[in-house]
Amino acid sequence: MSEQSPAPPRSRTHRLAGLIAGRRTKWAVLALWIVLLLALGPLAGKLGDVEENDAAAWLPGGAESTQVVELEKQFRKDEMMVAVIVYERSGGITAQDRAKAAADIPGFQKLPGAQKAQGPFPSKDGKALQTLVPLTDEDFTGAVDGARDIAKRGPPGLTSHVAGPAGMAADQFKVFDTIDGFLLMAAGSVVIVLLLIIYRSPVLWFVPVLSAVFALGLAQSMVYLLAKYGDLTVNGQSAGILTVLVFGVATDYALLLVARYREELHRHEDRHEAMAYALHRAGPALIASAATVAVGLLCLLLAEMNSTAGMGPVAAAGVITALAAMTTLLPALLVIFGRWLFWPLIPRYDAKYLEPEAYEAEHGIWSRIAAMVGRRPRALWAATMLGLIVLTLGLGSLKADGLSDAGQFTGRPDSIKGSEIISRHFAAGSGAPAVVIGKASASDRIAETVRGTSGIAEVGPPITANGQVKYEATLKDSADSQAARATIDRLRTGVHAIPSADAKVGGMTATSLDIKRASTRDNKVIIPIVLGVVFVILMLLLRAVVAPLLMMGTVVLSFLASLGACALIFEHVFDFEGTDSGFPLLAFIFLVALGVDYNIFLMHRVREESQLLGTRRGIQRGLTVTGGVITSAGLVLAATFASMVTLPLVFMVEMGFAVAFGVLLDTLIVRSLLLPALSHDLGRRIWAPGRLAKREQPSADPKVLDPVG
Repeated sequence: MSEQSPAPPRSRTHRLAGLIAGRRTKWAVLALWIVLLLALGPLAGKLGDVEENDAAAWLPGGAESTQVVELEKQFRKDEMMVAVIVYERSGGITAQDRAKAAADIPGFQKLPGAQKAQGPFPSKDGKALQTLVPLTDEDFTGAVDGARDIAKRGPPGLTSHVAGPAGMAADQFKVFDTIDGFLLMAAGSVVIVLLLIIYRSPVLWFVPVLSAVFALGLAQSMVYLLAKYGDLTVNGQSAGILTVLVFGVATDYALLLVARYREELHRHEDRHEAMAYALHRAGPALIASAATVAVGLLCLLLAEMNSTAGMGPVAAAGVITALAAMTTLLPALLVIFGRWLFWPLIPRYDAKYLEPEAYEAEHGIWSRIAAMVGRRPRALWAATMLGLIVLTLGLGSLKADGLSDAGQFTGRPDSIKGSEIISRHFAAGSGAPAVVIGKASASDRIAETVRGTSGIAEVGPPITANGQVKYEATLKDSADSQAARATIDRLRTGVHAIPSADAKVGGMTATSLDIKRASTRDNKVIIPIVLGVVFVILMLLLRAVVAPLLMMGTVVLSFLASLGACALIFEHVFDFEGTDSGFPLLAFIFLVALGVDYNIFLMHRVREESQLLGTRRGIQRGLTVTGGVITSAGLVLAATFASMVTLPLVFMVEMGFAVAFGVLLDTLIVRSLLLPALSHDLGRRIWAPGRLAKREQPSADPKVLDPVG
């Protein structure tokens, strides 16, 4: 039986779709976006002004180390970090070297925000010197650059580096300062190249890319306002991911809408009517996709980690603006420019496309894949599921205990080289002390407990203010080591037991320890909530229970397989020491939400076709007509996230690679083979308990034959 020609629009959603792409209203849509860009566009450029990349922006909100950061404000007016300038000569420090280090101190103290310098202190082996320079947050990156410039002008054979918390933070800030522009250029270039290949048109790519740029500008403006006036924490990491996510998701939505629009152009002489039908039929899947991703991301607000909690609204804003641009601005632009945008493959109206076989004939390879799914579904889903289970075995190699200072970079910046020298010649914890703050009335008992704690090398003099006392304790072990974290646990146990001292322990190592524990808690709490929320959205979209269970189950298996494969690749190919403790949760959010996306695009079309053709035939036709465009969308999104692999931060490299790998696995295996095969094997039962599960054959009901009605 051939499909009937689409009836005149009758539904409210169809009328709304027609309004967006109307002959006159399309210009109003374009004008609205231009006004929005002119009004809010300048705010997008200010996003970097509200980024918070200091320790408090990453710390768990109620952690002990966070409380210490607040308590320290009583002892000084400004936030302060120590720059450790270290000098080394392998043959031993000379008198000339010591004179050089001493002569550098006046220069250090003239740097922006510099306080009184201490040193130079010689190492016990006589091969190194170090000077400590406290810096305020006035311009500590500029101060660190100035210190490096001063220290490097020394006698031949004497090497110098700036390490410590200030040196480390300055090297990270340099990456974050350039990350947005670099990722915008990289992601934009990737999208343009892939759209040229996919569309085979020299002009069509421009409209989706322009719409994505508008979406990114609006997203950055929204995030700026939320950070400025809504107490949202934004850091360089979340701002960078926002750029990649908007470009990737917006391009995905554009590919799906343009594909449906091209399909409808073959069935309608009027391009405005074709776009109205395309929006009406593709819109629910796009909205459900965006809702799934956005709601999943907003679940991150439940995280204890400030950086993780801030990531949710930032990324959700990107998804929402991408949806808004691709369902309003993009359709308006497409109908404004007309069919010629598709040149040289311009879709013309032809009545033969009202026959389902005629359109399916244009999707040869996917028609053959769909036929294969129909012939041997059970063998196909069993084989693909076994392959994914094998990949999950790599989870045993996943090391999500956090990264050392050196492990955070793909290379060896100056601060890391300096830290290595400090570890060789001084107490490994030099420059990154544990900070103990308690009641001044218990000062002596606090000092005695700190000195008596195993793993403490030395304790500085007490500093008092407002009835509080502060001690800085140098650790024997490197501040980012497991041994140092164990020392912090012992130190906390000791000072907490002092009666009426109300003592707390913070500092770099304590922060690392609190981050790890908060991340573990976030994984246990947020992952089940996200699964529940996404499942409810899928049930509402498909009006079924079994199909959403299949979709969720296959996506979770795909996530575990991706994580297992990535764990092996990170260890044996990239030679990374492990992953950040927050990596598994963020990888889960992005992979599950984005993976469900492709299943939504497929199963929404399958449901539409099943009402006309029956479930098994609907699965084959849905896979046939969506296979090419969804695969293209997956390739674009994967390539966009893969651009993050070029960054010098291990976390960004791992996140970009994991999302790219997982999206490809979802697109090529789960959505193309596993889910269709499982659904075909179960047949109409996938729609249980809905009405469609009780009707295998097409209905004569005109409302079923015409889903627009």
